[in-house]
Amino acid sequence: MGTHRDTRRDDPFAEPAAKARHELVREIAAGGDLPDPAWRAAFEEVPRHLFVPGYHIGVLGGYERLAAEDPDPDKRARWLEGAYLDRPLATDVRGGELVSSSSQPSLMAGMLQALELRDGEAVLEIGTGTGYNAALLCHRLGDGLVTTVDLDEGITGPARERLADAGCHPAVVTGDGALGCPERAPFDAVIATCTLPAVPAGWLRQCRPGARILAPLSTGLIRLRVRDGGYAEGRFLPTSAYFVALRGASPPPPPVRSGGLPRYATDNELFRFLLTLTAGSLDPEEAYALWLQEDRPRRERFGVTVGGGRQWAWLDDPAGPYAWPLGAAEPAGG
Repeated sequence: MGTHRDTRRDDPFAEPAAKARHELVREIAAGGDLPDPAWRAAFEEVPRHLFVPGYHIGVLGGYERLAAEDPDPDKRARWLEGAYLDRPLATDVRGGELVSSSSQPSLMAGMLQALELRDGEAVLEIGTGTGYNAALLCHRLGDGLVTTVDLDEGITGPARERLADAGCHPAVVTGDGALGCPERAPFDAVIATCTLPAVPAGWLRQCRPGARILAPLSTGLIRLRVRDGGYAEGRFLPTSAYFVALRGASPPPPPVRSGGLPRYATDNELFRFLLTLTAGSLDPEEAYALWLQEDRPRRERFGVTVGGGRQWAWLDDPAGPYAWPLGAAEPAGG
C-alpha cells in the first residue's frame, strides 16, 4: 500500500482542511462508498484543496470563481468549504465550455472501490484533470504503479505540480487518452474519468489478462473484465455518472430528441440512459416500447462486450435478443 507524504508544510489551510476532510469522509462512509479502510485512509489524508486552488460555481448569469488567493477572507473561507463538499467542481471553463473538473468525491470513492485494486497492481488513469484522483491512487498503490494521461499540457503541467506539492510523483503523461499509454503497459486496471462513446481497443491490448476497465459510458459506469488483448466484457454499475467527454475520441452521437413521449418517461433518468446507450440503433419510440416491455430495466441489467473487432451494448444477455453496436472510440484521425 502507498503512503501519503505531505511536503507542503507551509499550507495555511492545513488545519481547517483536515477537519473539513474528516467530515467529508464521514459523510461518504455513511453512504456506503468507503468500505475499504485503504481507500478511507486515502480520502482522509490526501488534501483535495491543494488540487482545486480555484474553481467556478454557477450563479445567476454565469459563473463565480472562488480561489485560495482571493484577498477577501470570506471568499477564501467559502473556497475551502466548497473544496470539501461532496460535489463536483468546475476547475477549467473556456469560452463557456467545461474542459476539466474535479469529480464528486463520493462518486470517485465508488469508482475506486469498484476497480478492485490490490497491492502491487499497476493502474492507468485516463483524464488527469486536477490530479486529485491520481493522488488517491498513489496513496493506495505507490507512485511507481500509477500512470495518468491527459491530452493538454495546460492540464497535465499544473496537475504534476499539485501532485508534487502533495508529495505524489506518478507518471503524468501528456497524450491522447484514447491511445492509452503503451510505453507504461501492461496494466492491471484502467480507470477513465471522462465519458466515452465506446471503449478504445488499444486499452485492451495494454492490459494483463484479468484486468479491469472502469469507464463512463452513456450516463453510467461500465466495468469490464479483460480476458485478453482482443476481448473484454462486463456490466454497468447501478449508479449514474456524468463526466466531461474524452477529447481525442470519436464524437458522441447527437442529443436524442424524445418529443411526443410521456413526460414521466422523458424525465426518468433510467430511460434517458437507455436512449443514450441505444442512440443510432433505436428511435425514441422503439426505446420507449422496449423500456415498458422490460419493466423499466435498471442499469445493472445492461452490459458491454468488446471482441472480434467490434463492440456492442446489450440487455441481460450478450447474445441478445437485445443488442446494439457501439461507435468506434479510436483517436481522431486514427
